[in-house]
Amino acid sequence: MIRDCGWNPWHGCTKISEGCRHCYVYRFDSRYGKDSREVTKTAAFSLPIQRKKNGDYKIPSGRLVYTCFSSDFFLDKADAWRPAAWEMMRIREDLHFLFITKRIDRIALCLPDDWGKGYPNVTIGCTVENQQMCDYRLPYFLQAPIAHKIIVCEPLLSSITLPSCKGVEQVIAGGESGYNARPCHYEWLLHLRAQCAEQNIGFHFKQTGALFIKDGHAYHIPRHEQISQAHKAGIDL
Repeated sequence: MIRDCGWNPWHGCTKISEGCRHCYVYRFDSRYGKDSREVTKTAAFSLPIQRKKNGDYKIPSGRLVYTCFSSDFFLDKADAWRPAAWEMMRIREDLHFLFITKRIDRIALCLPDDWGKGYPNVTIGCTVENQQMCDYRLPYFLQAPIAHKIIVCEPLLSSITLPSCKGVEQVIAGGESGYNARPCHYEWLLHLRAQCAEQNIGFHFKQTGALFIKDGHAYHIPRHEQISQAHKAGIDL
């Protein structure tokens, strides 16, 4: 079985929209007295091309690499480091890299010269947590040259009506976790699912979040049950 792995070339970010309000990176950093607004290059920066003593890559071929999940890959404070990160993705064409961004409006400033229609081993996810961000971010995203596109509605904070999403492979949706989680309504998820079905796009209900509203009832769901409860709903496409 091929296992997924993570690669965080830099750490830290600044909040830019409602989806950032209860950011899990800020929550985790606060436990150790760290300032999440301080953006730093990590010790794992060169992980994709690091090798073991026997010469093999530390990340074996065929892995899905969750990239930059403790920051934003298009963060302006990381502009100086991003070209080297792209180069490692290009070198490791035997891996598939996935990153999610709330800064898709910066994509034209952030792509490598040889990007073309997109590296075939890179999936970019655009986060749209409410209708306002859907209307603002998706025009940039849908027009951008990207080989593999997904839309991430997480945390889902309102009902969202999507435009025509030609070229998008999947929509992932889920509620907000944490002590101060805002509600996620089941009807919002069903509305997204119906739109995906109409457009022949995959749909994945990832997690309920901590405060889930269904049929007028509020459910407070423990963190360890949020993914399993979403799976039980059986609404994936």
